Amino acid sequence: MSELRTLYPEIEPFESGMLDVGDGHRVRWERVGTRGAKPAVFLHGGPGGGISPTQRRVFDPAKYDVILFDQRGCGQSTPHAGLEANTTWHLVADIERLRQMIGVDKWLVFGGSWGSTLALAYAETHPERVSELVLRGIFGLRRWELEWFYQHGASMIFPDLFEPFREHIPPEERGDLIAAYRKRLIADDRAVQLAAAKIWALWEGSTLTLLPNPEVTSGFTGDDYALAFARIENHYFVHEGWMRPGQIYEDAGKLKGIPGVIVHGRYDMCTPMQNAWDLHKAWPEADFRIVDGAGHSLSEPAILSELIAATDRFAAS
Repeated sequence: MSELRTLYPEIEPFESGMLDVGDGHRVRWERVGTRGAKPAVFLHGGPGGGISPTQRRVFDPAKYDVILFDQRGCGQSTPHAGLEANTTWHLVADIERLRQMIGVDKWLVFGGSWGSTLALAYAETHPERVSELVLRGIFGLRRWELEWFYQHGASMIFPDLFEPFREHIPPEERGDLIAAYRKRLIADDRAVQLAAAKIWALWEGSTLTLLPNPEVTSGFTGDDYALAFARIENHYFVHEGWMRPGQIYEDAGKLKGIPGVIVHGRYDMCTPMQNAWDLHKAWPEADFRIVDGAGHSLSEPAILSELIAATDRFAAS
């Protein structure tokens, strides 16, 4: 076996700031690598997850000029956990604002999980602005994808972890758990919001890796993180991303001519492999990498290795 690629060394931003994107929102962004090198944008998951220092390290800093940003309402963006004027299409517009801010014609777009959804929505809207796509853990917001993780599917693989998520909701409301959590996550009482948010976030944080990883799970338990993550994620899922069913798969023909890599763990319990297979069939030009022995997370060693190999491959293009 070839040796797995690992993260580039820790790096600090050479520039950062807050971008006023309108509607009362300010988006926190940072820029790492080498100014004027190959431009790229990193799209985090959730929605509502925010960025982390680890994510800076999937690009060769000598060859890339990378923008990372906290999407509306999460991380250091404001207002915290805000749902107003917070949709897929607001975020697509924000990505364009960031591109214009740094003055590049096109850039590599990197996204995992929800970040893959947003990357595809952006690329299908602005294909002329995308030089390459690197995608992990494909998520398409189809109703069955949402029900697999939040109603019945992953619950059969992790019944012990799912039970607290289900039991937080009274029996008479369990026919639609996403809708039931919505009521609590937008309640007037912050304590009610937070109780639901922490259980929502912990369910997801416990299922991201093939084997239990307390270090990954613990990142979902802080009050502020959980509140933004759960409120924004649920808000997007209730509205199915403000997209027609299956839109990102049906519109994949718009990606023709864009070099791409699709990386997906065989045993991904959050976003089943069927999603990546469907995208592969709709966009056969992309390099499709099934990672056996891996779940969903960027932290899975073989998934990380494939992603860094992809950014390295595109560094000179």
